[in-house]
Order: sequence, then structure tokens, then C-alpha cells
Amino acid sequence: MRLFPTALLALAAAGVATPALAQSSPGSPPDAGATASTAADFDVDGDSITIGAGGVYLPDYEGSNDYRFTPAPGAIGSYDGFAFTLAGNRASVDLIPNRAGDTIDFQAGPIGVVNFNRSSIKSIDDRRVRALGELGTAIELGGFVGIGKTGVITSPYDRLSLSLSYRYDVNGVHKSGIWQPTINYFTPLSTKAAVGLFVSGEHVGDGYARSYFTVTQAQSVASGLPAYTARGGWKNYTLGAIGTYALSGDLLHGFKIVAGGTYSRLLNDFGDSPIVSVAGSRDQWLGTVGLAYTF
Repeated sequence: MRLFPTALLALAAAGVATPALAQSSPGSPPDAGATASTAADFDVDGDSITIGAGGVYLPDYEGSNDYRFTPAPGAIGSYDGFAFTLAGNRASVDLIPNRAGDTIDFQAGPIGVVNFNRSSIKSIDDRRVRALGELGTAIELGGFVGIGKTGVITSPYDRLSLSLSYRYDVNGVHKSGIWQPTINYFTPLSTKAAVGLFVSGEHVGDGYARSYFTVTQAQSVASGLPAYTARGGWKNYTLGAIGTYALSGDLLHGFKIVAGGTYSRLLNDFGDSPIVSVAGSRDQWLGTVGLAYTF
């Protein structure tokens, strides 16, 4: 089972909405990016932490048409202007500090993803895919750069950001790199609610394609799926929406409900692989809902 990075942004989003009333303090507005830049200065000191947990409805494996529920954590915060995010299996830190009054936010820092895709055949319903065998858990490490702009469309407090990340499997499971460009837009609706939209894509290497989407002759005999050789390239695009509502009446403090969902479409050799086209689906859906607390 792999927790798609963008899907768990809904949990992180619990802390990124800064309503208009809060801007009477000198804290800088938030960023709803897919990296640690989603964290913001929420109070006078600019330090804030939001933690949360929820349930995620996601495919059994990347490309599956069978779905299951799993719990997932989320955390987002900013300390002395340095933002960090934990969204399920993904973590990142923005090493360029945000300062009060800044409307342009330059972003750069490390990022890490733990890729559980097909690392446990017990979580896969389809017997043909189970017959392909288990893969290891990939540790993907790298970095990101980006830029955000506050006060773009709806108010002085909305945020548009663009980022590009690169990560590489450092423990030899797929031995491949992954590029991910992302565009995010986030806006407060009131002191209680905020919403965001995002779009991203992933370009992966040949090693990733061989590990997760190729069917060897031996695997074909064992599973009944046709043999297939996948090559690297643009793997998918993802569209998503996130939102949060403060139960306390104040997005800056207390409990809040957070929810979101994504649609992802597998492309090129990845969508054509029999692991997807025969045993699964090119269309991938994911939804999450959870509870978070900001302090």
C-alpha cells in the first residue's frame, strides 16, 4: 500500500488557513504547497503547530481498482519562520525562513517519502497482483524548491505557490528518481473555514517502471497477466481539493475538521501495464477525513 503524497495534504491543511481577522497580528500568511512551505506564521511570534489524524480511503496498490481504509497522521508547523510538514508517509522542511510582512515566499529544503507500494501482498485483494510478489519499502530522499505569492486573487490572504521536488530511492528498491512539479492555491473563506486546490504530476525513471509496472515472463506464468516491459516517463497527473472547518470557531487555535480528495490518472506505459489495464484501473481516487488541533 502506498500513501499518495498529495492525498494526505488534507490532514496538513488543517493548519494552513489564516483567516482575515487573524491578520491584525504581524504573522505572515500561509502557503498551501505540497512541501513544508504549507506551514505559516499564525500568531505574533510566528510559531504554530497543528497535529491531526484521520482515515484514508485509497487503492490497494498504485493502479489498483480495489480500495481499503487505513489510518494516517498529519502535522504541520512553523518555528522561528522555518516551516515543516508531515503528511502520512511524506515529510519536508523549508529551510528558507518566512518573515512577518513578506508577500513573496521563496522555498527550498529536504523532502522524504516512504513508499509502501506493493510492500505487503496481504493488503492486496487481487490474486494476480499478489502472485507478482512483494517488493521492499522504498526510502525516497531529495529536495524541493518553490515560490509562493500571498494576495493573488480573492483577498490579501490567499496564496498561490509553485514547487518542484526531486527524490531518489536510496535503499535500492526501484533505484530511480522522481520529479514532481506542483501548483497549489489556498484561500480562507472566513474565520472558520478555508479551502484549497492543487495539481501535480510525477516523472519517474526506468527503474521505477520496471519495479512497479513491468511483468516478467516468470511473473506472467505465476499470475496469468501478460508479460510487459514498462519504461520511465510521465507516470500520472493528480487533481485535488482540501478544506478545513474550525470547531472552535477560530482556525488559528483549537480543534478543526479537515477533509480532502484527489483524482489521479496513470499515463503512458504505466496506464498500459496489465497490472493497471487488466487487473486495475488508470483512474485512481483517494479521500480522507480527520480531526486536527492547532496550538
